[in-house]
Amino acid sequence: MAFVNGQKHYDLGNDLFRAMLDSRMNYSCGYWKNASCLCQAQENKLDLICRKLYLKPGMRVLDIGCGWGAFGKFAAEKYGVKVVGITVSKEQMKLGQQLCGGLNVEFRMMDYRNTTGQYDRVVSVGMLEHVGYKNYGSFFETCCRCLTGDGLFLLHTIGSNHSVRSINGWTNKYIFPNAMLPSLSQLSVATEGLFIAEDLHNFGTYYDDTLMAWYHNFKNNWHQIEKDYPSLFFRMWEYYLLSSAGGFRARKMQLWQIVLSKSGVAGGYEPVR
Repeated sequence: MAFVNGQKHYDLGNDLFRAMLDSRMNYSCGYWKNASCLCQAQENKLDLICRKLYLKPGMRVLDIGCGWGAFGKFAAEKYGVKVVGITVSKEQMKLGQQLCGGLNVEFRMMDYRNTTGQYDRVVSVGMLEHVGYKNYGSFFETCCRCLTGDGLFLLHTIGSNHSVRSINGWTNKYIFPNAMLPSLSQLSVATEGLFIAEDLHNFGTYYDDTLMAWYHNFKNNWHQIEKDYPSLFFRMWEYYLLSSAGGFRARKMQLWQIVLSKSGVAGGYEPVR
């Protein structure tokens, strides 16, 4: 099922996402504090994650749901770490390997549940939304198993104000098959006995800015890619981006970054903003 989800959305074509996203190919919420453009907001987000994880040169980092390798590339370049990225999209992996060429970043096309090895840090950005409530437990068990005893895990996910077991029918059919948004109570149950929550940061209001930037990029660059898609695709994608922006603007959806440890950070975790 994970591979089906990847093929339905993330394999729609790299040219589509290149036309819409920032130069680093981040397909998740940017951090717009002190940023005036999408590229800066996305670099801010990547650096924020690295600082929250207290990365040091030589660390091994597992990136579950790595996309085109935006985090891995940034972390390897700026912080000198070794990154293994997991994806279920062949198109993402193909382009990601090109973008990360020459860096200590490895891509693996596989289901996250089959991941092995031990890592100093684990990160997952915009992937939990595709896991499904039945699999939250196995997702966090995998992350716990792959993390060293004194390691840190950062989860970046869209969240719901209410516990749900599905997403709206239109989005499920046309945009993100089998997706759903976790609630804090669902995350609490799934992490109980595995992790200690060290920090929770909500910057969901920045997703409005991010989605509007994506929309303007998509609209302005549509002429470059329209030959590859039916005319209905433009209206469908436009509705997806604008309705999502409206949901965050109305605070119906949230964006959480949660830092987790297995047994607590010695002396306490110092939150980073």
